Amino acid sequence: MDAHAPGPRKSDPSYNVLHQQHTRQPLDVIFKPRSVAVVGASERPGSVGRTVLWNLISNPFGGTVYPINPKRPNVLGIRAWPSLRSLPEPVDLAVVVTPAPAVPDVIRECAELGVQGAIIISAGFKETGEAGARLEREILQIAQAARMRIIGPNCLGVMRPPTGFNATFAGAMARPGNVAFISQSGALLTAILDWSLREAVGFSAFVSVGSMLDVGWGDLIDYLADDPMTRSILLYMESIGDARAFLSAAREVALTKPIIVIKAGRTAQAAQAAASHTGTLTGSDEVLTAAFRRTGVLRVESISELFYMAETLAKQPRPAGRRLTVLTNAGGPGVLATDALVSGGGELAVLGEETRRSLDAFLPPQWSHGNPVDVLGDADPDRYAKALEVAGRDPGSDGLLVILTPQDMTEPTQTADRLKPYAKLPGKPVLASWMGGSEVAAGERILNDAGIPTFGYPDTAARIFNYMWRYSYNLAGLYETPTSTEEPTGGRDAARRLVDAARARGRTLLTEYESKQLLSAYGIPTVETKLAASEDDAVSKARALGYPVVLKLHSFTVTHKTDVGGVRLNLQDEEAVRHAFRGIRERLVELGQGEAFQGVTVQPMVRLSGLELIVGSSLDPQFGPVLLFGAGGTLVEVFKDRALGLPPLNTTLARRMMEQTRIFQALRGVRGAKPVDLPELERLLVRFSQMVVEQRWVKEVDINPLLASSERLLALDARIVLHPSTVTEAELPKLAIEPYPQQYVAPFRLENGEELLLRPIRPEDEPRMERFHRTLSEQTVFMRYAGLMQLSTRVAHERLARICFNDYAREMALVAERQGGELLGVGRLTRLRGTQDAEFAILISDAVQHQGLGSEMLRRLVEVGRAWGVQRIVADILAGNRAMQNISKRQGFSILPHEELAPDMVKAVKVL
Repeated sequence: MDAHAPGPRKSDPSYNVLHQQHTRQPLDVIFKPRSVAVVGASERPGSVGRTVLWNLISNPFGGTVYPINPKRPNVLGIRAWPSLRSLPEPVDLAVVVTPAPAVPDVIRECAELGVQGAIIISAGFKETGEAGARLEREILQIAQAARMRIIGPNCLGVMRPPTGFNATFAGAMARPGNVAFISQSGALLTAILDWSLREAVGFSAFVSVGSMLDVGWGDLIDYLADDPMTRSILLYMESIGDARAFLSAAREVALTKPIIVIKAGRTAQAAQAAASHTGTLTGSDEVLTAAFRRTGVLRVESISELFYMAETLAKQPRPAGRRLTVLTNAGGPGVLATDALVSGGGELAVLGEETRRSLDAFLPPQWSHGNPVDVLGDADPDRYAKALEVAGRDPGSDGLLVILTPQDMTEPTQTADRLKPYAKLPGKPVLASWMGGSEVAAGERILNDAGIPTFGYPDTAARIFNYMWRYSYNLAGLYETPTSTEEPTGGRDAARRLVDAARARGRTLLTEYESKQLLSAYGIPTVETKLAASEDDAVSKARALGYPVVLKLHSFTVTHKTDVGGVRLNLQDEEAVRHAFRGIRERLVELGQGEAFQGVTVQPMVRLSGLELIVGSSLDPQFGPVLLFGAGGTLVEVFKDRALGLPPLNTTLARRMMEQTRIFQALRGVRGAKPVDLPELERLLVRFSQMVVEQRWVKEVDINPLLASSERLLALDARIVLHPSTVTEAELPKLAIEPYPQQYVAPFRLENGEELLLRPIRPEDEPRMERFHRTLSEQTVFMRYAGLMQLSTRVAHERLARICFNDYAREMALVAERQGGELLGVGRLTRLRGTQDAEFAILISDAVQHQGLGSEMLRRLVEVGRAWGVQRIVADILAGNRAMQNISKRQGFSILPHEELAPDMVKAVKVL
């Protein structure tokens, strides 16, 4: 819209979009509708239509319910209507329980009448075969055209216990609480509901997603993130659906609300690529675990752990590390807790000298003098309390577990009461295991009410602590500032030319020589390799390289050279080279593959001792390209010491991936061996992930072995497979995590002539952002944040880390960089969750204000918004901030009164 043209008239449809003050959440019509129509409402006892209607009218939620039944004047004593079209008012939500073949017509009627939400409880869709799948496709096409949101089909429905909304066919209403539970299985949901009523567990939302035709995990996580009633989100998952949407939503929400998942089908494996070491090692469940780890989602193994973790994280702080102190009045339970702790990766805290001396002062001489701290069977409440107080002060401990077994002299209830003051130790979780039945029940209630989670068995409590520290570890990795890595100059284009040349010849397998060229383009060191087409050529190349040498088969079609005798090592002279050349060629002829012989490669025999690693990439059907790191060599499939990760990586993520493997300990140096240069190995993995991200025609990569020693890293062998020519560019697998948006990197010249680089922000920019904030005046800060914000607050690591770590699919910060690396400005565009809106904010260093930088940043952010497909871009601006208002007007924004924050604020709005 022209900034100087008159705005739209009130009769213009775009007027409402422009002047809409609230950013509407489309899922509100499902979770808090003002009116609901039950399409297929019935009087028949035992029918789904009867149960759904009864649940809606017997649990008042503050809205109107309309039964739709063309054959009855009323249902359950309420006037019925023959169709949606006959209703006296438009409804927000339709709950559909008709037979599957009738559902498309119902959804079409909803779309025509402007109904914005539907819960399709009906079954008989893709789970029944192709005919049902066609029905789903028809429904989705209608709904998407009308911007209508759908839960289901084939689902139990949706409950909102705090408001009394129950659009399900469950037999009862869940208790109100602060846990949202979302399940792909309706049957499991009813079982959990029954259990929760018995155990007095409450829920903020209770959702059965069914087939996830439209609304998926990502949509629901985004919605519940902003729900004040929800403190944690529990998922029972059978399939991931839209992997990118799930990961994007989960990563953003996980830091503020725990997301805890139990995933069924752990043993299901993705289709295996038989020719690839990496392909045979990646299975969908293993990749899913890596994806959860990458986004801060906590995966548990059982339903009970799902709820244990929700309760524990709600009551206790996350531990900083894996060290647990165990207090017990009996040795056996302490040993059980220790076994569970250590086998799960945790550690017993080592008691400090001061802690030992303090415990010696009041514990009997027979106490264990170590961890577990055995306070002995005659421990009274005061002894327990003093021991907990002392152990809680030990800086070498990250958490505490208090175990009580009922003995003749034990006082479970009084002991629990004495422990209440220690329920909130700073930064350390306190867990308890009151073992027994009715004798300890009162003590358990006291501890639970005080905020100390209790467990019937100490090994269960130890496993919960292991989940807690892993959860902390994964969350910390999300925003740990990585070190910067240099991009290989010109590597991207050189690699693309090499891949294009192979594809032009119709080939899908790069030769080892080509594979090493591709790796070298991304700065991955490889063994010097020469091609030789004849014996004489091989001898000449060997002489030039210097003996001893290695000969390997050069072939366009053979996958693994060792399997066909295509590798000859430690060749000492000309005669050995000639013999090896003939031997490789003759062996292929014997195998009936003589046409696969295109010569050999000649390489120096590397005498460097070191560890053999594997670095690879393969495709997962749900997550696209997946990275692999681990112990390499010929026994890679036997030892299976590997970790998986999703590209792109930074150095922090690369280190975390390495730490998942057993060989990582050897890389740090064992038995006097010097450690490998781990920072350089991190950078190599980052460059490798960059290659996977940028070279989209690459399907599989194996570097095996990658030789790692204290002296250097060296790729001894490499294998790269391309997508076949039948795959179009549009069909290439997408990355599960949005990569760095290189397309938004471009120069800009200030009005004073200085040239800057405008580019998307990187996690490595955190130190630069801190220096940038030190250049800002109080006036600039006040205008940007609508108030003063202390420098110490603005440059806190937790805040800057969030600013610099962007999920480029939903947030884009552009920085203006001066030659030399100094940042002079930042402009940010953020999608507003669950809406078609995005919000911008711009902050320019005082030294370069009024040089055109703000206008250029906003112009580029508008282009990002267009690429995202958002409907509006908005911003809240101080009424006194004329400069930003003028910049906005020049980019076609309308400046409107702000009805929510008036009178000192205005709203800038641009409809795209």
